[in-house]
Amino acid sequence: MVNVVRTNSENQDFKQLVKQLDAYLKVTDGDEHDFYNQFNNIDVLKHTIVAYINNIPVGCGAFKKYDDSTVEVKRMYTNPEFRNLGIAAQILSELENWAKELNFNTTILETGKRQIEAVHFYKKNNYQIIPNFGQYANMDNSMCFKKILSNEKR
Repeated sequence: MVNVVRTNSENQDFKQLVKQLDAYLKVTDGDEHDFYNQFNNIDVLKHTIVAYINNIPVGCGAFKKYDDSTVEVKRMYTNPEFRNLGIAAQILSELENWAKELNFNTTILETGKRQIEAVHFYKKNNYQIIPNFGQYANMDNSMCFKKILSNEKR
């Protein structure tokens, strides 16, 4: 049974999962890692999720305000040993619900083209590819996505 907990970036389990994510991204992003890493400072994240199985932290995600109606999903990660169990979908759903509760109606995000599993995951969860936004506009490896949140469960 997966237990999904809302927290913030001070959470030690969240910090540990982000370290695992950064180690993974350092390999997949290669020479571009330092560019992307500068936009992933977690101390600005006030809305984070940690997923637990048997009290073991197995996945995380977060969002930050992008504008008055939009949040940017950040730091999505599931420990490889616990992938393909629906954990990431639960984390993403909880982030979306939390954003709706705070009266945001759109989520956006960026992932790398090399993160093939992530690209597939976001498409599967009804995210639409959009032109690269902000700091990602001229990055060939970046793919940006958007999802309009429904008013259900508000």
